[in-house]
Amino acid sequence: MPQSLVHNIIHLAFSTKKRCPFISKEIKSDLNGYIVGILKKNDSYPIIVNSEKDHVHILFILSKNRALKDVVREVKAGSSRWLKGKGKAFLKFQWQGGYSAFSVSQSKAAGIVKYIEGQEQHHKTMTFKDELKKLLIKHGVGFDENYLWD
Repeated sequence: MPQSLVHNIIHLAFSTKKRCPFISKEIKSDLNGYIVGILKKNDSYPIIVNSEKDHVHILFILSKNRALKDVVREVKAGSSRWLKGKGKAFLKFQWQGGYSAFSVSQSKAAGIVKYIEGQEQHHKTMTFKDELKKLLIKHGVGFDENYLWD
């Protein structure tokens, strides 16, 4: 085959450091848009980006020419710099050190979009910590909770 044909859909989630509620409703839309721009700059196609007060969920198609860790680094570093430029309230802003990423089949992508769209409602009854633990278990990712949070 003379060409590389790739379609890797990724559900990415990460939180603010210590789950500090930095992401207000006023800045949420602009932050989501900024992340979309970073993904596009990294040749990755954003499907949906939705942030909540202490975390973000992103569903995107990873470029065949980029490593996931490099795209995540660009998203986190670029959005962190952007947020810190939004005023004194954000000068101490940081994302957590790590991230969680899950592969998604094309047949499940629409369901993940709905899940990410419903984050505001979802988090009326569940913390990000509990949500992430459920996602890790669902996807068969082993973890030690002593090293899960910073």
